[in-house]
This record gives sequence, C-alpha cells and structure tokens, in this order.
Amino acid sequence: MSGSLLALTIKSGDVAAIVAAAVSAATIVVLLIVLASVVRTMKTMRVMLEELRSQTLPLLEQARTTVGQATAELERVDTLLGTAESISATVDSASRLAYLTFSNPLIKVLAFFTGTSRAFRRLRRRRD
Repeated sequence: MSGSLLALTIKSGDVAAIVAAAVSAATIVVLLIVLASVVRTMKTMRVMLEELRSQTLPLLEQARTTVGQATAELERVDTLLGTAESISATVDSASRLAYLTFSNPLIKVLAFFTGTSRAFRRLRRRRD
C-alpha cells in the first residue's frame, strides 16, 4: 500500500508547476483579449483619422486660396493708398503754389479797389 500511496501523493513542486501553468495560461488569454481590443481601437482610429484627413484637406486648400486672395487685395489697397498719398501731396503743393502766386497780386488788387472806392466816396462827399 505504501507504493500506491506514493503514486497518489503529489509533490508540492508539481502543484506549484500546475498553478504556474494555469496562471500563465490565464495571463496569455487576458493579454490576447487586451491585444484584440487594442487592434479594434487602432482600426477605429485609422478610420476616424482618414475621415478627418478627407475633411481637413479641402478646408486647408480653401484657407490657402482665401489667404492668397486677401494678400492680393491688401497689395491692391496698399497701391491705392500710395496713389492717394501722392495725389494729396500734389494737391497740397498745387494749393501752396496757387496761394503764393495769387495771394500777393490779389491783395494788391483788393487794396487798389478799396482805395479807389474810398476816393470815389470822398469825391462824392465833396461834390455834395
């Protein structure tokens, strides 16, 4: 009987090996489940990223076109402002020149007419 008892007796090292194998198998199953979940998530992210790219690229192209048009308009406005400044400077110079040209003779003509009208008034008073 001692021989059959010996066959039924499991050594503690064997139990530890069986437990370690079971834990390893369970760990592998859990890791496979996690890996499958990560793969599904990556596929979903890839689809979402492709949708985002397909929507974003036309928007970027439209923004690039809009910025180009705005730049062209700004250059046009800058040219118009330069022209307006040039015209303003020309008009300012012309008005100064006209003032300098006509102010002295005009003052002399007005003074002449003022003096003449005073003289006529004095002559009229003396006649009356």
